[in-house]
Amino acid sequence: MPLELKCHVGIGPTVRGKALVADDNFSARYDLDRIKGVFSRPQHKLVGQSYRDVILVLNTAKGGVATAWMLHEMAARNIAPKAILFNSANTILAQGAALANMAMCDRFVDGDVTQLIETGDDVQVDPAAGIVTVMNKALA
Repeated sequence: MPLELKCHVGIGPTVRGKALVADDNFSARYDLDRIKGVFSRPQHKLVGQSYRDVILVLNTAKGGVATAWMLHEMAARNIAPKAILFNSANTILAQGAALANMAMCDRFVDGDVTQLIETGDDVQVDPAAGIVTVMNKALA
């Protein structure tokens, strides 16, 4: 049975994909290799894993104004996540998601999104409705 999670109304199109989850923060500038499409900062919990075409689920956004153009560049080269879900995002990341036409949601009513969704879950993100649906839980 699908699990429906309510969140703040987000940005971008409705998308569906596999989740990649970490209780870690996110910086498009410092955490990613934007050419190879992987997390590259050695201290990041997702180091070495691809962020391309997944629903990223992370704690919070960090970083400054470079994030907006970096997300746009990644999307333009088709090396970007389908969506990013946060417990809390900042206005710069919201601007970047809008510029990249990338789905982004935050502020989940049901609790810590990094605990509610697991890596491998099939997730649908409907930012306009403020609803993220876990369609199928990953098999352990």
